Amino acid sequence: MSKKTIPTFDPDAPAAVGSLFGLPYTVENARVVALPIPWDVTVSYQTGASKGPKAILNASCQVDLFDENIPDAWNIGIAMDKFPTDIEKKNIALRKKAEVYIDAFVEGKADTKAMHKIRDEVNKGCDDLRKWIKKRSLQFLKRNKIVGLIGGDHSTPLGLMEAVSESCKSFGILHVDAHCDLRNAYEGFTYSHASIMFNALKIKNMERLVQVGIRDFSQGEKKLIDDSKGRVRLFSDKSMKDKMYNGSTWQEIVKNIISQLPKNVYISFDIDGLDPKLCPHTGTPVPGGLEFHQAVYLIEQVVESGRKIISFDINEVAPGDDEWDANVGARLLYKMSNLAALSNS
Repeated sequence: MSKKTIPTFDPDAPAAVGSLFGLPYTVENARVVALPIPWDVTVSYQTGASKGPKAILNASCQVDLFDENIPDAWNIGIAMDKFPTDIEKKNIALRKKAEVYIDAFVEGKADTKAMHKIRDEVNKGCDDLRKWIKKRSLQFLKRNKIVGLIGGDHSTPLGLMEAVSESCKSFGILHVDAHCDLRNAYEGFTYSHASIMFNALKIKNMERLVQVGIRDFSQGEKKLIDDSKGRVRLFSDKSMKDKMYNGSTWQEIVKNIISQLPKNVYISFDIDGLDPKLCPHTGTPVPGGLEFHQAVYLIEQVVESGRKIISFDINEVAPGDDEWDANVGARLLYKMSNLAALSNS
C-alpha cells in the first residue's frame, strides 16, 4: 500500500477503537489478515484462551505504530477478519461437554459408551473447525494475503498449516512454546492443543519442525524427536540457557536455530513460550522461557537471513482482569505482522 492511498490517516493520533491497532484497513486492502479463532474446547488445565482474539483486538489500540526497524510500518496494512460468532457459540457448547469427558478421563471413568459419544462429538467439532479454517485461510492466501491466525488454544492453527501446504511446495515450522505438543490424541482428543505438532508432522511437505523454548515435555515426545531422523529439531529452554551461562550469546544461539530452517518458514507462537511474567493467565504456564525482545530478535533474524515468513499464528493468550497478557499478545502480533510482510517484500 502507498501512504498516499490514505492521506487523512495520522499514525500518531489516538487509535480508533474497534479496528486492529486502530488502522484504517479492511481485509480487502490489507497485506496481512488476522484470523480470529475463539476456541479452547480441549484445554486440559486453565481455560480463557478463547477470549484471546477479542482481548488482543481491544489491547491493540494501545500499541504505538512506530517501528524502529521498519519505516512507516503502519502502512503495510493489517486488518482483522470478521469475528466468527458462530464458532464462539460452538466453543462454549462443546467446552462444557469436553469438561465432562476430561473429568471422567482423569478419574479413569471415560471408557463408557456415553463418554465415547462425547469424545467423538468433540473430535468432530474440532475437525469441522479445522476444515473451516483451512477453507477460510485459502481464500486469503489465494489473494496473496499473509494470514496470521489468532487463537484460541494451540489446536487452532492446523487448518491454516494445511492451507499453507497447498499454496507452498515446501516449508518448515518455527515453533516457540513451553511444550512440544507432540502427543498423539491427548486425553482422547485427536485435535488437542497438546497434539498440534504431532498433527502438523502429518503434512508431507512440512519438511522440518524447529522447536524453541521447550521446557516441559514427556519421554514419549522426546523419543518421537529422537526417532524423527532430524525432521524435528529441539532447542530446549535448558539447553539454550546452559549455553548462555557458559558464554554463548543469544545471537550465536539464534544463528544455529535459523540454520535448521528451510527457505519458507511458518511461525507458530504459543504465548507460554515467553517467561510467565509476560503471560501469567495462559492455560499452562511453565517457569523459564524467552523474554519478549529475545523472541522478537529471533523473528527479526529469520527475516535478516533471507527466509520468507509465509504465515504465522499466535495462541494461548488468556486475558486476565488487567489484560496484561493481551497487551503483550497485541505487541507480538504487530511485530510478527510487520516482519512477515517485510520478508515478503
